[in-house]
Amino acid sequence: MSSTPVGDQPNAVRLHRAARLEDALHEVLVRRLRNRGWEPVITAYTGYGAPGWARVMARVVLTRPAQARKRLEKVRGWRSFTTSPVTDTVVRIQIGESVTETRTDRSGYVDCRVKGDLEPGWGTVRLSTDGAASVDAPVRVVDPECRFGVISDIDDTVMVTALPRPLLAAWNTFVLDEHARMAVPGMAVLYERLTTANAGAPVFYLSTGAWNVAPALTRFLSRHLYPAGPLLLTDWGPTPDRWFRSGQEHKRTTLRRLSTEFPQVRWLLIGDDGQHDQEIYSEFAQAHPENVAAVAIRRLSPTQAVLAGAVPGPSGSPEAVGSGGKTWFSAPDGAGLWSLLRDADVV
Repeated sequence: MSSTPVGDQPNAVRLHRAARLEDALHEVLVRRLRNRGWEPVITAYTGYGAPGWARVMARVVLTRPAQARKRLEKVRGWRSFTTSPVTDTVVRIQIGESVTETRTDRSGYVDCRVKGDLEPGWGTVRLSTDGAASVDAPVRVVDPECRFGVISDIDDTVMVTALPRPLLAAWNTFVLDEHARMAVPGMAVLYERLTTANAGAPVFYLSTGAWNVAPALTRFLSRHLYPAGPLLLTDWGPTPDRWFRSGQEHKRTTLRRLSTEFPQVRWLLIGDDGQHDQEIYSEFAQAHPENVAAVAIRRLSPTQAVLAGAVPGPSGSPEAVGSGGKTWFSAPDGAGLWSLLRDADVV
């Protein structure tokens, strides 16, 4: 998911054969759908930035005219994948009086950093493209004086998904009604307490999930009273140089990017012990100790660990251990993590 301003396109590179096949299929599908009257629509994702700039993320896809106006009360995951991207089309990004033009990539995405005057807190940018209604994208503008923030995993950290098991992941992603997804006990309260104790602290949700499910995830977080914040997801499927994207590399790259964009912020990294969060967070903490306040790991129960494809760890009371030069806090739920963080004066 990336784009560059119009007139500053990178040199063409030879795509992986899987990507070339995907592009050919998209070209045929888009032509047929346009002949049937399908129209482009912009899906705006929550962006972020600081005074003077903003990272704007969105996608342009084709959809039935009625679908663009109809809101389904119950949405099953597979519906998020039944769209066709509009590639290489100009998208205009307006912040105040400043307008920047960019183009969608081969999957219909826009992801670019633009200049603009935005006050700390929440702001909006206007996105438009030919043939589609303009939309406003929310942007979390981090105050330059901010010194604390939260970066959180999603799967099995805020929402029970058992993601590493392919069959269960497919069920949760493509079949399960979004209203049937379960929140992890106590985590929403933990995040609310963290943001209350640190006024202006941003919360970023970093996951290996696909951008297709971003609207459903946003609704889930809002419904379960998690603080609003940007979702930093990834594009499933072929990339220009390989069959599939690397979810672990996506997390590593995003953490490095945030440390560069907000060098003054020390992040509380929150994840779980069912995937690779501990390994990724440890690497980041050792490489960027000045950007890490602490690491909080939600410890899965033995049953949850088995479903997640992980080795069951010891259960019991919360504990704090030292690792990678940083204090790591481990507990089975949000209440246990809060008590550890509070007693250690991390917040």
